[in-house]
Amino acid sequence: MGEWQHGLCGCFDNFGICIITYFVPCVTAGRNAEAVGESCCLYGFLSMTCVGLWSMTMIRGKIRQAKGIEGSCIGDCILIMFCTLCTLVQEGQEVEGMTQQSIARE
Repeated sequence: MGEWQHGLCGCFDNFGICIITYFVPCVTAGRNAEAVGESCCLYGFLSMTCVGLWSMTMIRGKIRQAKGIEGSCIGDCILIMFCTLCTLVQEGQEVEGMTQQSIARE
């Protein structure tokens, strides 16, 4: 099984993603969703509503599945409830890595 490229507290590994997430987290949530084939606008918007926990948990699960990272829906949900911005940054860094790997293959 794979592992996250950056730790949960590795927010400053990519300062750009960190700043965007802390000021407009819906942008990072949308980009993360788009990277796994979901609607950027829809999931960015959902992240700001009462179903945000559900939508972010679903996207985190899809990122884990794409990268073969162990975990569970309940674990994802708990992390998002208590460390929302840190999880978004971690996912954003993982997605950026996925995108760069795709470009390198072409």
